[in-house]
Amino acid sequence: MEGLKLAAAKLVVYLHPSKAKNVADAIHGEISSLLFKFNETFDGVLLAYDTDFPSNLAKILPGVHPYFGVRLETKLLLFHPKPDMVLEGEVVRLSEQSIHVVILGFSAAAIMAEDIREEFKFKAKPGKEVFRSTIHKKHRIKIGTIIRFVVKSFDEEILHVSGSLLPAHTGCVKWLERHLEEWSQSDSTIKKRRANEQTGEISEPDKAANDGKTFAVNTESHNKKSKRRKSEN
Repeated sequence: MEGLKLAAAKLVVYLHPSKAKNVADAIHGEISSLLFKFNETFDGVLLAYDTDFPSNLAKILPGVHPYFGVRLETKLLLFHPKPDMVLEGEVVRLSEQSIHVVILGFSAAAIMAEDIREEFKFKAKPGKEVFRSTIHKKHRIKIGTIIRFVVKSFDEEILHVSGSLLPAHTGCVKWLERHLEEWSQSDSTIKKRRANEQTGEISEPDKAANDGKTFAVNTESHNKKSKRRKSEN
């Protein structure tokens, strides 16, 4: 899924002297307070971090409040979806006018009716709302479905995504992946058949007769043998 990125950062965390006895816990507490919030410095929403710092990098800062700074290096996992990126999420609510999705368990997304391609038609029964494709009958979107959609915009303040199901490569992830595999196999078969035709190879379909072996026909050798027999006669 797009929208996720790893970043390496060098930070300085400022701590109150009262936390000097347990610097590691204090630092983890400061960084943890930034989780699941958009941070302009990191240019994304902090999802996870891995910090490594030596204890001898603490430095007392002069001033009225004698805070001390600790330099450290950390690896960050960030979430920052941008327009045209492809995201995946679980459908939590459906209506004729919209599809509502949760991404990674914390960010909400909404796909409005004008951003759902026309092949999907909404049908509702008590507790069984569904968007069903009129082209592929088994392509359905219902509550609990993991869908793939394209980002239109991202509200960094409330972590809300506006999405679209207009592109052909969007929809139910399970259906898309299954049919992508079928299309790939079909395309591979067609390419192999064309290659065999170009090289003059004939593949017999009767497995009982030849166990699926491929026979190469050498027309030049066959013609020479025919001429030799005629000359002998």
